[in-house]
Amino acid sequence: MAFIQKEKMFSRKWFINYSMIVIGSFILAAGFVLFITPYRIVPGGVYGISIVLHYMIGTPVGLVALAFDIPLTIIGIKVLGPRFGVKTVIGFVLTAVFVDSLTYFYGEAPLVVGDALLSSIFGGVFVGFGLGLIFKAKATSGGSDIVAMIIAKYTKMPLGQLMILVDSAIVFVGLIVFQDWKIPLYSLIVIFISGKVIDVVLQGISYDKTLFIISDKYEEIRDKVINDLNRGGTFLKGSGMYKRDEKTLIFTVVNRREVAILQDFINKVDPKAFLIVINANEILGKGFKSLEEKVDE
Repeated sequence: MAFIQKEKMFSRKWFINYSMIVIGSFILAAGFVLFITPYRIVPGGVYGISIVLHYMIGTPVGLVALAFDIPLTIIGIKVLGPRFGVKTVIGFVLTAVFVDSLTYFYGEAPLVVGDALLSSIFGGVFVGFGLGLIFKAKATSGGSDIVAMIIAKYTKMPLGQLMILVDSAIVFVGLIVFQDWKIPLYSLIVIFISGKVIDVVLQGISYDKTLFIISDKYEEIRDKVINDLNRGGTFLKGSGMYKRDEKTLIFTVVNRREVAILQDFINKVDPKAFLIVINANEILGKGFKSLEEKVDE
């Protein structure tokens, strides 16, 4: 049975999570009302279908999305088990209410008139930021994600690929209905940008780097890392693939400024050293954000 996280009601964590759901739902709704819906952009999901139906028969975008979300969630619970908690339901209900309320009070005119590209960019930012806050509160977006989960259960296909396929099919529907190639292209921009913004919200912006260093001067480099940079690291034992000679690898994590300092030092003590520098999306542990802080967010 899937595990549904529960917080103690009215606790600090409870208030933070539900505040993020409310704020995230409002930002998500604003992204659709101000930037996406006025230009008939179809960024996948139930709101993509709702936008298509809105321009075909005049139905409210939020109400139709809610009409899809509720049965999909019920079906998802029956097929996949109780993995969709109260926070998910509150999230998609609030989003629908905010979408139709903003449309009622603001209207259907775009915030940026005559610039679908700029609207696609900022629509993606708003949607990604809103969804990121909802995901950060340990809720899900429901909708087409549930369809992908159900298909994944019976086909064993990767969930990530199925989510892309489901959203792509909805984008293709927008192309068929509106007969305009610009719409799927703008929609793909929204999907791409929103995905990147979701990652930033969930993981934060990190300038940390992961380093693998292969050098015969590993003791000197170790002293530099520990004594000068005040960082830790790990020695990894290995052997060369060509000569099979024993090697000592240094594995360490530093920030962007410290990479330049360390590279300059290694160039002085061992110009023939081999370095691999990798962007680290998230570092948890001593000297960085603790795992406890991450879990409590």
